[in-house]
Amino acid sequence: MATIEECRAALDKLSDNLATTDGGARAVAALDRSLTCHIKDLDTTFVGRLGGGRIEVLDTVRGRPPERAQIRLTMAGDDLVALVDGRLNFAKAWASGRVKLEAGLKDLLRLRTLL
Repeated sequence: MATIEECRAALDKLSDNLATTDGGARAVAALDRSLTCHIKDLDTTFVGRLGGGRIEVLDTVRGRPPERAQIRLTMAGDDLVALVDGRLNFAKAWASGRVKLEAGLKDLLRLRTLL
């Protein structure tokens, strides 16, 4: 099972990957949204913002986040690490229910270019 530190490192790596992606980076760079990533098996949520094509983690809280973010991810820690490392396909993980992504329709359309 991935640790909180490994999940945080994966989010930092994802942020770096977003910043260097060509195709979908322009669409994501235009986003300025609140973001949460709930790690089910650790019952921990990373709370932050997606803006300027990067993810900035602002806080880590036990359990569910106190407020509903505009973009919400839910998954196991090992799945987060595997997604960022390229060992888990997002579309397959989402279709099977291993990863949950909730956002407004416009945001989902922009994010799909990256996922």
